[in-house]
Amino acid sequence: MPAATITPVTPPLSAEQAESLVFHVILFLLFLVGFLVLLRLPRAFARFRRSSDWLNGHFLWRSSCRSLSTSRTVQTFPDSDDYSTYGSSIKERKEASTDDSHTLYSFANKNGDHVTFSFPPHVATCPRFLRQLFTLHRVRISPGFSVSQAFIVVFYLASLCYAGFYKSSPFSDPVRTGWVAVAQLPFVFALAAKNNILGMLLGFTYEKLNYLHRFVGRLVVIAANIHSLGYIYKWSIAGTFRQQISHPFSTWGLVAVIALDFMWLFSLSFFRTRFHNVMCTAHIIGIALVIPAIWLHMPSTIPWLTACLGLYGLDRVMRILKTRIATATIRPLPELNATRIEIPHINRGWRAGQHVRLRVLSFGPGWLRWMEVHPFTIASVSGTQEGLVLMAKKSGRWTNALYEMAKGSGYTESEYGRRVKVIVEGPYGGPGHAIFASYSAAVFVVGGSGITFALSTIQELIQKDLKGQSRVKTITLVWVVQDPASLQPLLPLFASMVQQSVYTPVHIAVHYTRASPGAAAQTRIPGITLAPGRPKVGKVLEGALARAVALGAGAKDEERVSGMLVGVCGPPGLGDDVSRAVATISSARRDQVGGIEMHEEYVS
Repeated sequence: MPAATITPVTPPLSAEQAESLVFHVILFLLFLVGFLVLLRLPRAFARFRRSSDWLNGHFLWRSSCRSLSTSRTVQTFPDSDDYSTYGSSIKERKEASTDDSHTLYSFANKNGDHVTFSFPPHVATCPRFLRQLFTLHRVRISPGFSVSQAFIVVFYLASLCYAGFYKSSPFSDPVRTGWVAVAQLPFVFALAAKNNILGMLLGFTYEKLNYLHRFVGRLVVIAANIHSLGYIYKWSIAGTFRQQISHPFSTWGLVAVIALDFMWLFSLSFFRTRFHNVMCTAHIIGIALVIPAIWLHMPSTIPWLTACLGLYGLDRVMRILKTRIATATIRPLPELNATRIEIPHINRGWRAGQHVRLRVLSFGPGWLRWMEVHPFTIASVSGTQEGLVLMAKKSGRWTNALYEMAKGSGYTESEYGRRVKVIVEGPYGGPGHAIFASYSAAVFVVGGSGITFALSTIQELIQKDLKGQSRVKTITLVWVVQDPASLQPLLPLFASMVQQSVYTPVHIAVHYTRASPGAAAQTRIPGITLAPGRPKVGKVLEGALARAVALGAGAKDEERVSGMLVGVCGPPGLGDDVSRAVATISSARRDQVGGIEMHEEYVS
């Protein structure tokens, strides 16, 4: 009878080996982050090519009125015809570098005056041979959640499963999952910070990484609960539960788990969307309990906890440095169901597309609502006399109360409105490492209050174009609203943008979805259309693409076509629709324009 084969049993890892394994998995994840940072360095270098760009987008400040441009930017060319027909009436000469990323041109008009163009460098998100694969990452799995995001969370989950279950069982080795939970805490703190270090290095803003913060936070809660349940199971089987749970280290461990569960409960969508301030308060209380409880539970976790406190403290210091106290003028906009907030004493420091966090120091909205902080996208361009402008749409109790407060406005020294003290924190968000002025075409599809994102961005593009600092050859704005009356308060601004942009045509299409089809059809202003129904985004993109590759843009035709930017701001469903429309563009047409890139912002 043959002897039985005995398979050797692999011994489990020791506590020191388990801690080392978790540590090396975290190092592996950090290595991948560093690799992605290296890949995105060219975009970062292009973004910060000028010393002035090091200040923009980080801190709000005020400059003297003498250095500010007016709301109607002075034209760079004495005669617009000189630019449009430069081939026959303008003498061209290259003055400086022939580097395609930063070419300088000088044009002499018929009067002999010279204007120098300095186009910003353009760095594509991915090389041409990867464009087809890159388009797949935008495919939506659920509203606002793409394939690329799903791949990241699955890869992260697989890495932690390896760290938590390699040669280990949560029933026999519950300490492993405890280390997994603790090792993720620095990631949770880093991703939660408004001044997100990971985002700054990668060129992503904190709100773009918020989905990852929520996912990693839930993994921490799951790992901590598995860790505690493993010990409860182990002690119960051995009959020593009462003896073990009475030890201080066990009690503090239980406090940490309860605090984590407390934070998870109030981070659910129900509280996050309806009671945001309650969620924030719960997180502050939870953090105040979790950090000391974990330290008292296991003092060897001090290095991980120190990293958490360092990240949290850095974020708080940066928030203080970004905070300004100013006087604002508020006035109602009934057609938009919004409140216009003007802060003229803050007029520089932000980039188009960024937002600020606003606190109104008044009992007008309510006795305790002066404590509430709300984010709003900046609707004005930096460096103008009107300063920082916000539009707060009526979408909740606080914004409704602010609107009612603005309705009670009277006449100030110079105009209608009500002055209130505000605390402004920011700027945050925005385009990251992307340079909107480096694309050959720009299309913005926005819904409702998302118009604030488009207003600041288009005005900034016009301003740069008149200074010879924009490659954009065509700008298209598509605004989806419920009622055509929403157009009325912004019609003068739209007309001004169309009139100012004499070298880069601006096309504005407003679509309304609820009024009767025959309610309104014309605005009688060239460049601005008003139509019922939802827009056909695919046709809009094709039209912008055709204009981008056509000739007739003067000096910009001497540069290679550098891609088309598609900016979206609105509910997640709008972003999904635009993403599907971008996917319908053929690869040949994408290559013809130099690639299509999307930038998405979301409003609730």
